[in-house]
Amino acid sequence: MRTALMGLLAGIGAAVALAAGPAAADEKIVFATDWKAEAEHGGFYQAVVKGFYKKRGLDVTIHEGGPGIDNQQLIAAGAVDMALGSNDFFLLNLVQAGAPVKAVMATFQKDPQILMTHPRDDIKSLADMKGKPIMVADATINTFWVWLHAQYGFEDTQIRKYTFNMAPFLVDKTAIQQGYLSSEPFIVGKEGITPKVFLLADYGYPSYAAMVMVPQKLIDSKPAVVKAFVEGTIEGWHDYLYGDNKAANELIKKDNPDESDDIIAYGIAKMKEYGIVDGGDAAKSGIGVMTDAKWKEFFDIMVKQKVYPADLNLKAAYTLDFLPK
Repeated sequence: MRTALMGLLAGIGAAVALAAGPAAADEKIVFATDWKAEAEHGGFYQAVVKGFYKKRGLDVTIHEGGPGIDNQQLIAAGAVDMALGSNDFFLLNLVQAGAPVKAVMATFQKDPQILMTHPRDDIKSLADMKGKPIMVADATINTFWVWLHAQYGFEDTQIRKYTFNMAPFLVDKTAIQQGYLSSEPFIVGKEGITPKVFLLADYGYPSYAAMVMVPQKLIDSKPAVVKAFVEGTIEGWHDYLYGDNKAANELIKKDNPDESDDIIAYGIAKMKEYGIVDGGDAAKSGIGVMTDAKWKEFFDIMVKQKVYPADLNLKAAYTLDFLPK
């Protein structure tokens, strides 16, 4: 009798456990970031070390990116379960290639891409840079340079090659160069220069950044897993920015020994100062939010510039289904 009762209770307990969680216990997820471990990935690391994924039934492994690693290829080929998409182009390129992958949240409301100059009085906005030489990377020509061309009349004759060597900028006080909010300004600051920083998003650049990309197959087969990852990530980002992030930063430095305490602190400060994570629509609707209107704004600009055909299925690039209501 005792054995039968214990068996019955065990069966009921197992059924309750299965019904209670949003995903199967310890569902393994391999998540690929878009660059080497850094403060800009802090919310994901925080969710791992603080157990925000674990308490939702997920066992998340973070694979850091880096030079030569293409998350679009990894996610399209099924080499990882989820991946970080650096900007809207990532998702629209996948749609154009026929790869069924969608963004399920945008951890950055503002793309941290910048243009920067030395201290100077003649440049007070992006509009003042029209006609002047600007150092940009090759990949930029087909991304935010398209927007600068459309919105500010920049011309290809302004382009000078940026090879991620800071020396040309440091020695030329008239130089204008692209950068990442938490990277290049930090580097030149170490050299005694306080650059003027122009965050493209604050001048209307509408791309999201750091989007969680998920294959449609996983969305269809395990929506509870996707929802759990989104919820854990949102909790991770809020706690990373405003809670105790020491353990997450130690894990970041373990994955990327080149990442120092001072550059991590700088990155966190800039994300807060510019509202990268919780500014924009997130200030009202919460971390991770995306809107149809902002996606359409970006898409319409790129269609007008003939980057994408007008009949490309924009809604295939993202879903709002997993965001908090």
